[in-house]
Formats: sequence, C-alpha cells, structure tokens
Amino acid sequence: MTHGVKKFVALFACFMCFSTQNGWAHPLSEHGSAKEGHSSVPSLSSSITEYVKTSSPERAQELLAEIQRMPNINVESITRILQQPPWYEAQPVGAQPRRSVRVREQDAEYALYVPPSYTPEQSYPLILCLHGAGFTGEAYLERWVPRLEDRYILACPTVSMGGWWTRYGEDLVLETMRVVQSQYHVDPDRIFLTGMSNGGIGAWIIGMHHADRFAGIAPMASGIDDVLYPFLENLVHTPVYVIHGAEDEVMPVQLSRDLVKEMQRRGIPHYYREHQWTHPHAGGHFFPKQELPDLMTWFDGQTRGKLSWSVSLVRDATHLIPLYWVRIDMTEQIAAFAENLLDSRDEFITGAIYAKLHAEIKTPNKIIVSTNRIRRYTVLLNQELVDFSKPVVIETNGKISFEGMVEPNIETLLQGVRHRQDIHTLFPAKLTIDVPSPNILN
Repeated sequence: MTHGVKKFVALFACFMCFSTQNGWAHPLSEHGSAKEGHSSVPSLSSSITEYVKTSSPERAQELLAEIQRMPNINVESITRILQQPPWYEAQPVGAQPRRSVRVREQDAEYALYVPPSYTPEQSYPLILCLHGAGFTGEAYLERWVPRLEDRYILACPTVSMGGWWTRYGEDLVLETMRVVQSQYHVDPDRIFLTGMSNGGIGAWIIGMHHADRFAGIAPMASGIDDVLYPFLENLVHTPVYVIHGAEDEVMPVQLSRDLVKEMQRRGIPHYYREHQWTHPHAGGHFFPKQELPDLMTWFDGQTRGKLSWSVSLVRDATHLIPLYWVRIDMTEQIAAFAENLLDSRDEFITGAIYAKLHAEIKTPNKIIVSTNRIRRYTVLLNQELVDFSKPVVIETNGKISFEGMVEPNIETLLQGVRHRQDIHTLFPAKLTIDVPSPNILN
C-alpha cells in the first residue's frame, strides 16, 4: 500500500462505511462411489477424485503412483474421466452466515449465499466479496443478498481488520473458493472477485496474482501502491470494473484515477465508474445501491475466455505459480514480498524489480519467449496451443532453446488439475527451459 493508503486504513479502521458489496468435483460422491452410468472405471475415477481433493501432499503422491500403475490407462482415458459431466450432492441453500474453513491449520469463517433455486445439475457463477476494515463477511452478505436476484452464489470470507493484502488473506480467499467449488456446482469460467475499501485492495492484489482464475475483478473505493503497478500486466486477459466515489475522503479517488491511467497505458480491459453519491455516515466512501445494477449487468456479460496464444507474466519471488500456460521457476534476485506484503521494503521492492515473461505463439508450433531476470521457466501445453504430432520450437530471447517432439503424460495432466482445480483447462504436456545468465533486458 502507499503511505497514503496505509494512513487512511489506520485512521478509519472502524469507520462505518456502507457497502453493498477451483475446487473440483468429479461425478463421484464425497465417498468416492461413482454415480451410475457416469464412469466405466470406478476405481480409477475414485483415485483421481481423491488425488485432486486431498489436502495431503504425501497422500497425493501415493495416489499418483497408484494411478500410474493401473493397467490400460493413458492420457486420453484420464482426460475422458476428467471431462465427464460433473455431479454434486445436494447442499444447503439460502444465507449461511457463518461457515468454517481451514487455513494454515487454523479455523476461519466465510459467509455464503446460495440461491433458493439452486440445483446441483446446473452450474452457477460465483462472486467472492471481500469486506473492509471493521466489517465481516457476514455483514457484507446481508448487504448484497437483497440485490443479487436469484442467479449468483456469493461467498464472503472474514479476515481481521480487512487485511486482504496479507498472504494469509490471499490463502483464505483461495481456500474459500476451493471449498465452495468442491461442494456446489460453480462454473469455473464465471468466478468474480470484488471488494470494498480494504477489500478492494485485496481484489486488486489477489486478482493480479491469480488473474487466470477469474472472469473479472471489481475493486471499489480502493487503490494500490504504485510499486505494484507492474502486476497489472497479468490482467491483460481479465477485465476490471473499477468503482470509486468522487467525494471519497477515506481512499481518495485519485488512487483509482491513477490506476485507470496505468491500465489504459498497458492495454488492460477495464470500465471505470466514478460516482457522485454520498452517505450520511461514510461520505463518498461507500458502494451505493444505485451502482449495483450496472455492476451485475457487467458480471452477466463476462466469461473467462479461451486460452490466448499470447500471455504476459510478472512475479515476485513469493508467487512463482503458473499463470495460464506459463510458469516462472527460477529467477535472478528479485523483490520478495513479506507476509504483510509491503510492510518490509528493500531496494528490490522500492525499485519494483520483478521477474517478467512474455510468451506468444506467432506461427503454428513455434513459441517466442522473452524474459527478464529469469533463469528457468516452464510452458504448459495442450492441443489448443500446439499440434503434438509435429515438432515444437521454443525461441527464448532470440535464440532457439528447444526443438523436438513433446509427449503428453499422465503426471503432468493430473498435477495441473490438482493445482488449478479446473477441468475446463487441461495441460497434458510441459517443457522446462533453462535461460542462460545474465538475463536482464532493457
């Protein structure tokens, strides 16, 4: 956060502001019994389901080894099982204000709303909503539900003082999303992240780090430190809806205006709504109910797109995770965020020194990659990106770094599903490329 943002958060931690603020489920029950007619290989299906769902890395390794030893299996047979129509058990509907979730071996809470019309046979979009300082997920649920109509699932986790810029807050959001997806039929292509005030800061930060998980993000009455602006690059395929009050004296509107200019410069798809409403207690620092219909209409029109042949990735040392079909594995010395993100600063953070990668398929089966401060990276591949029957060529920083055939394999396929909790995007092959050092581009 900027000094200004931190100051406002501290001064208004208890400020009363009004706000309206991919687990995976296979066609198996929680106990692993196949629904009749869904799977001709129930033992394999059960093993795959447990592998994807288990929270134990050790158990996951055991299951992966067991799956690979099973007779007559291959990438195609496992893909067919993964792509079977999902089946979910019946779950409670309506407002559920205090549900528990386990994060870092600690109990946390989130509030959940499921439309009364919900049926496990139909997929529903999901909105993850992050509260501000002095609020809870339950309080935000109460403000949103009357205006949601009957077509969205809403999940509102709770973190102390709205500390969504912490790594714990990030983990809580991702675990809440995973748990809701494991129990309810959520469309992974229509998951949205929004938040008000401190929650808006979280929507920016978590949305930028995990852009490929969301169909759109909607930060409200918030902003971020300009040293974080390079991460906007990760949002090039994720639309952003920004709302801010012109009379906001808690989080000045200039924070959003500056971000909008930066998104324009970087070509990030966005819509900016600057409202003139004020509230008797909150002034301009609130989310007016009059703004919700347009936001919901925007949500209605957003769907996570198909894989693009071009992807840009910016990472600090604590977020070396895949984005779409690329992953940074090893870097030169770069910024490494603390648990509270920017509370601890050094020259790498103040200088915004991050690892950067751009990959593009310009001709069939040829991938052009440029890197900055990267020693090793991985490309994840599927039949949408390359033709596995022909050689693949990867050019890194102007030099050929790989040329040859690429074989899909079971381990890569299943590890990707387990990490992403998403059966809509499968990657059965990968290539890891070492980049000669030094590798710092101007």
